[in-house]
Amino acid sequence: MRTYDGAVHHLFLDESGNHSLNAYEPSYPVFVLGGALVSEHELARLAAAVGAFKIGFFGHDRLVLHTADIARNRRGFERLADPGVRRRFYAELNALMEALDFSVIACAIDKPLLVQRYGALAVDPYALSLGIVVERLCFALGASQQGQIIVECRNRRLDRELRTSWDILRINGTRFVRPSTIGRRIVSFDFHRKAEVLPGLELADLVVSPLGRLVAGMPDRPDTEVVVGKLRTGPGGSWEGAGLVVLPKEKGRGPLRSTRPRSV
Repeated sequence: MRTYDGAVHHLFLDESGNHSLNAYEPSYPVFVLGGALVSEHELARLAAAVGAFKIGFFGHDRLVLHTADIARNRRGFERLADPGVRRRFYAELNALMEALDFSVIACAIDKPLLVQRYGALAVDPYALSLGIVVERLCFALGASQQGQIIVECRNRRLDRELRTSWDILRINGTRFVRPSTIGRRIVSFDFHRKAEVLPGLELADLVVSPLGRLVAGMPDRPDTEVVVGKLRTGPGGSWEGAGLVVLPKEKGRGPLRSTRPRSV
């Protein structure tokens, strides 16, 4: 399990998949909320490394690393339409991510199973996954650490709903974390836009889709291995339930399962 020094730590959050329980792609029926946990001491090195990667590959650092744009060869990524260039891009990007010092915390929701299990009582995936992510961040920080959560802006309505979910967590806590613990360990919850070119948010964008593909049972790609290698691990060395929680819990799901943490 990674340990953290006394600096403030930043959890950059992004999402993958549609959060609606009534709409999803059969090949990708999951919603993932998660991202990169970065020490304050690592932020400058992270920014420098990401900037150097962009300049080395594109000749400038003004574009934003965004999975949807990369996949569609748009908004500065048009060169990736060439298969050879795309292979080199991903090889260098995966090498960059592997070299950076960060941990991944995420919650993935199997939406069809959630609806099947709970029907109309199913909890909104945003609220459900945020509670899990906040719990794991509190566990990672421990009693003497503090953290900040930085979330990518989506639209006014969705941001307001997520802010409300955060406020409820601060007031009520979770099943395993008291509200006073959340208040001590997480000092802020802020929204920023990708256009602001925050390397931490770019990194968060790059880690959630591979986890979604993993939970959806899609074929692995090189970035899957890199991201899984960055997942936060528990005392026993496993990332299941520590770095990635898959809900709802299901017997027979296989190696992807969540474990019950101790209360704090």
